Amino acid sequence: MDLRIFTEPQQGADYDTLLTVAKATEDLGFDAFYRSDHYLRMGSGDGLPGPTDAWITLAGLARETKRIRLGTLMTAGTFRLPGVLAIQVAQVDRMSGGRVELGLGAGWFEEEHKAYGIPFPKEKFGRLEEQLAIVTGLWGTEIGKTFSYDGTYYQLTDSPALPKPAQPKVPILIGGHGATRTPRLAAQYADEFNIPFASLEDSEKQFGRVRAAAKAFGREPDDLVYSNALVVCTGKDDAEVARRAAAIGREVEELKANGLAGSPAEVVDKIGRYAEIGSSRIYLQVLDLADLDHLELISSQIQSQLN
Repeated sequence: MDLRIFTEPQQGADYDTLLTVAKATEDLGFDAFYRSDHYLRMGSGDGLPGPTDAWITLAGLARETKRIRLGTLMTAGTFRLPGVLAIQVAQVDRMSGGRVELGLGAGWFEEEHKAYGIPFPKEKFGRLEEQLAIVTGLWGTEIGKTFSYDGTYYQLTDSPALPKPAQPKVPILIGGHGATRTPRLAAQYADEFNIPFASLEDSEKQFGRVRAAAKAFGREPDDLVYSNALVVCTGKDDAEVARRAAAIGREVEELKANGLAGSPAEVVDKIGRYAEIGSSRIYLQVLDLADLDHLELISSQIQSQLN
């Protein structure tokens, strides 16, 4: 079971904070550092010092880390043109020495689009399909040849399809709860399917849909990695768990029901139940980025048991 650290910087974190967490992620033996792609805080609070851009952040971290994978859950398709996104991700992949992964989603949070003047189109899923075709098409075009695309939403003419990523293939993550279109898109483009904040029952159903879609598309279902994203809140004792839950404005019982919470033994047990339904990777949503002791506890008491 791979454990990855997943952050939500729009809730209030500057680059230096993210760098500190990323370095701790690397030093403590976690597999990857991921971040969301949002420009507006959700819920109460001031969100100070303000948002950071996902791919600018990852570019910086690419030069200041050495081992961990770097990626997004999920890059919002509404934020960037697909040709520009392909250039950005390829460049960051080269800056990292080939450690980047691209989670790409349709975008959903209308308020952040209004707040920063970003168009919020009605038809987002169709755009996402074209974005995936364009990004992968640009990367897959042989050097010296050109790439053209004539879609409903995007048109590219004689693109040199440069630069190329450092990796022969940048892993693509697709995720979500959609019962039909999402599994089909994952079957066509994804190296990994991720379901965020879902129960064991819902995860098992969605993994089954994706596996069926992969088979129908002519792929082996086991070619994909299946993963979950879940909030984490653990502690050496009940008091520490309660303190950490209060720090992120959540209740312990709610966190136990909807995430990974409680003692390290409880968290290990629940992760094991996700493994039983086919999940091989967990993105641990860490909401208090100042609490590095939390990461150390997860590494020493949870990750060590899973390894």
